[in-house]
Amino acid sequence: MNIVRKPSWLQKKINPAAHAEMEGLLGELRLHTVCQEARCPNITECFRERQATFLILGADCTRQCSFCNVTKKTPLPPDLGEPARVAEAVVRLRLAHVVITSPTRDDLPDGGARHYAETVTAIRRASPATKVELLIPDFLGSRESLATVVAAAPDIIGHNLETVPRLYAIRAGADYGRSLAVIEALRELAPRIPAKSGLMLGLGETEDEVLAVLADLRSAGCAYLSLGQYLAPSRNHHPVREFVPPETFERLRERALALGFAHVESGPYVRSSYHASSYGEAHATI
Repeated sequence: MNIVRKPSWLQKKINPAAHAEMEGLLGELRLHTVCQEARCPNITECFRERQATFLILGADCTRQCSFCNVTKKTPLPPDLGEPARVAEAVVRLRLAHVVITSPTRDDLPDGGARHYAETVTAIRRASPATKVELLIPDFLGSRESLATVVAAAPDIIGHNLETVPRLYAIRAGADYGRSLAVIEALRELAPRIPAKSGLMLGLGETEDEVLAVLADLRSAGCAYLSLGQYLAPSRNHHPVREFVPPETFERLRERALALGFAHVESGPYVRSSYHASSYGEAHATI
């Protein structure tokens, strides 16, 4: 059953007029953001506060996830000048905390790991005080690629499981066990760098299935968690099966904290990089 009408708690408005300054900067520096490519509902709020999640390695993905609005086609080669331009944007926006992500690049031998590392290095040189958070793909499970990213010493490394194992058909090309193994490998390679993951709710999962995934994440060494409502970018994407009420998100937040997560953001509009600096603040206390 397709659910068409959004409930009262999902009525956030997008105001393109508020995006002009940020979009001008991004255009000038030839940078992409996941805010734009994924049609994030928080874009007006974040752009107004001069916050953005930068999308490196182009805006085209090699996988066919049915929930995602990022373009699916053969990507261009990595732009070697991109890390320096991201660093310039961080400086010009005076970001205390920045999130860097990318489409999945299975066409590259290292999945783009070196490009991630070069971006971290460029930001460190330009703005040493900025906390750098990465949201990485699975690199097809390559431990060598993960080691390349870890060696750049970001402050937080995230990899989203996105949904429960039963629904992994929506993540074409992904594998639940492989994604969980990424979190485990991060704990082994970089025990002092907090690992982070996130789930979308409303895809047809049960609460028991979500709790089982949270237990898996904690066993794998995941410290930070985001839980948010899935919103289909268009009618051509995987449909929303349920609008999860705020009280369920709060209950899951409490259960996650009881499992031992150091910081949890859980709510209808939460995304993995939404209020990202809150995780950084938690990092300072653990």
